[in-house]
Amino acid sequence: MTSPLLERIAAHRRGECAGLYAVCCSNTQVLEAAMQLARERGGLLLVESTSNQVDQFGGYTGQTPAQFHASVQAMAQAQGLPAQQLALGGDHLGPNAWQHLPAAEAMGHARELIRAYVAAGFHKIHLDCSMACAGDPARLPDELVAQRAVELAAVAEAAAHDADRPAPVYVIGTEVPVPGGEAALGGGVAVTTPGAAAQTLEVHRQAFAAAGLREAWRRVIALVVQPGVDFDHSAVQHYDPAAARALSAFIEGQPGLVFEAHSTDYQTEASLHALVRDHFAILKVGPAATFALREAWFALAHVERELLPADRQSRFIETLDAAMCAQPRHWLKHYPGTPEQQRLLRAYGLSDRSRYYWGEPAVQAALRRLAANLDAAAPPLALLSQFLPEQAQGVLEGRLPARAEALARDKVATVLARYARACETNTAP
Repeated sequence: MTSPLLERIAAHRRGECAGLYAVCCSNTQVLEAAMQLARERGGLLLVESTSNQVDQFGGYTGQTPAQFHASVQAMAQAQGLPAQQLALGGDHLGPNAWQHLPAAEAMGHARELIRAYVAAGFHKIHLDCSMACAGDPARLPDELVAQRAVELAAVAEAAAHDADRPAPVYVIGTEVPVPGGEAALGGGVAVTTPGAAAQTLEVHRQAFAAAGLREAWRRVIALVVQPGVDFDHSAVQHYDPAAARALSAFIEGQPGLVFEAHSTDYQTEASLHALVRDHFAILKVGPAATFALREAWFALAHVERELLPADRQSRFIETLDAAMCAQPRHWLKHYPGTPEQQRLLRAYGLSDRSRYYWGEPAVQAALRRLAANLDAAAPPLALLSQFLPEQAQGVLEGRLPARAEALARDKVATVLARYARACETNTAP
C-alpha cells in the first residue's frame, strides 16, 4: 500500500503547492473539529501525539500509544471521516521524557516507546534524540544524535514487520525552540543555516547506511529546521521569506525531502502559504487550536453570565483557574511576573498552558454544566454576536446549530482551515 504521506511529499517535490499540516493535540473537541473539517474539505488529516502526551506509561494524558490510536480511530469513525483520510504520527520520539536518567536507561525506555508507537499503527515517526541525558555532555555531537536516532529506527522497522504494519515514514532533526513554544522569545529565534541542515542530513544518512537501513532512509521524508517562526506567552515571531531564502534553496537539491516546521501557531494565513511554497511543507499546530477552543468556551461562559443568575452558572473560568493553581507544575516555570500577571497568563497566554488541565474531573464537570445551561437557555443571536461574532454569522446563515459544542468546534475549525487551505494544491492566500 502506498503511503499517503509519501504521495503528498512527492506531489510537493513535483512542483505542486502541496503540503501537510499536523494537529498535535489530544483534546477531543479539537480533534473532532479537525475531523469534521477534513471530511468537508476532503483532505488528509495528520494527528500527532508527543512523547510527553502519550507513552508506554500513559504520558500526561494517561494513554498508551495503542489506547490513543484506538481512540482517534473510533473518533474518526464516529465523525464519518474515511480511514484513508487519517494518518497518525509521533512527535519528538526519543529519550525526551527520561533525560534525568543515564543515557543507556533513557534509551531503553525510548526503544520501548518507539516499538509501542509503531506496533499501534502510528505511521509518521519523528526520531528526536537531540536531548542530553544524565552523564551526557550538555550539547550532543551530531554523530551521537544520529547514532541514537538510527538505533530507534531499527526498532521501528522491526516493530512494523512484527505487527504487520505499513513501513513507517520518518522525520529527523529537531527544531531550535522547545516543543510548545518558548517561555520568552527575547531577541527572537534564528533561521537554521544551510550548513547546519546539511550536516544533520549527512550524519543521519551515513548512520542509516552504516546500520544497514538504506531502505528505511528512502522513507525519510522531512528534516526539522527552524524557519524563523515561534511564539511565547505574549508574542509571535512571523515568517520572513527573505531570511529563509538560502535554507529554502538548500532543500531543493535534496530529492524526496521537505522541511518540517514546528511552532507555526499564530502565523498569518499568508505566512502559512509562504512556508509551504518555500518547502517547509509540513506545518505543525497545537497550542493555537486549544487557544481557540479556550477562547470559545470563555466567550460562552460570558454568554452564560448574561443569561443566568450566579447560583446557576457553571463557573467554568474560575474552575479552570483553580485546577491550574492546585497543580502549577505545567505553567509555573513558564509564566513569570506578579500574581496578577500570572493570573492573566494562565487565562490568556498564547502558549496556552491551560490545555494540560481540560481533562481534570472538576473542569470537565463545569464544561458539561456550561454546555447544558446554554443549550437549555437558547441564547439570542444578538448575545452570541457580541461574544462569538463569526459563529453567530454561521448560525444566521443556517450552516451552524446554536449549540455550545458546535459553536466551540467551529471556532477551532476556523483556525485549522487556514492550515488546510495553505496545504491544498493550487490555492492562494
